[in-house]
Amino acid sequence: MFPPRTGTLEQLASRRPRRDGAVTIAITRAVSPRLAQCELTHLEREPIDPTSAATQHTNYQRCLAKLGMDVVRLPPEPELPDSVFVEDTAVVLDELAIITRPGAVSRRPETAAIADSLRPYRDLTFIVAPATVDGGDVLTVGRQVYVGLSSRTSASGVEQLQKMLAPFGYHVTAVTVNGCLHLKSAVTQVAPDTLLINRNWVDGGAFPGVRLVDVDPTEPHAANALMIGEIVVFPAAFVRTQDRLCELGVTVSPVDVSELSKAEGGVTCCSLIVSM
Repeated sequence: MFPPRTGTLEQLASRRPRRDGAVTIAITRAVSPRLAQCELTHLEREPIDPTSAATQHTNYQRCLAKLGMDVVRLPPEPELPDSVFVEDTAVVLDELAIITRPGAVSRRPETAAIADSLRPYRDLTFIVAPATVDGGDVLTVGRQVYVGLSSRTSASGVEQLQKMLAPFGYHVTAVTVNGCLHLKSAVTQVAPDTLLINRNWVDGGAFPGVRLVDVDPTEPHAANALMIGEIVVFPAAFVRTQDRLCELGVTVSPVDVSELSKAEGGVTCCSLIVSM
């Protein structure tokens, strides 16, 4: 259990411990005006208002900034509908950054600018054809890296990640994903020893040795959360699951991402976190 924490977002951020001189960067990119033409796999297409999505994204960036992130805003890619979801283009670890090869062909042009943005901070390596990996399928918990086998990430992609990360002491485990877009649609970390999970989409048995918190059954999409230090950025719409987290003493910072969620996006999708 974690002690309950209350206060404004600014007050909570000021309590978050940081190493002396440490900087954490959040790389983001503006919403494309063509967001409504995004790739969709598990959701029915419905009208998306790019202006409302852009407002929500701006508020998301402000949330990250208030939590102590240095937000790096990349130039927009108006012709790439999904480009706001930068998480899928890279996997950032302390030792290196892996530039992915997204499973959707339309998203592969997004990676060049992301590689350029990460080059000042990390050595880069690249997933190569025919393998595919989406960053949304990669969940890192300490030295354990879970990789979702989904419609966007292939077994050969997992094999490439294993070879890249083994020299740094990471253990890579493939996890089957069903019914959702990415692994992190089904499970994310919300505390050092705790994962938030939708067991209808991923088998809880794949994550031994940690506490599992189930999403409320009426909120199947609530498993996507972004842990920043001791605070969890969380979709405001999923109040029942938020209550479950708060009962465990997890401090939640809710953000409205309802318009972005129509494009199968979540709170992890819209940033790449780089710890310096």
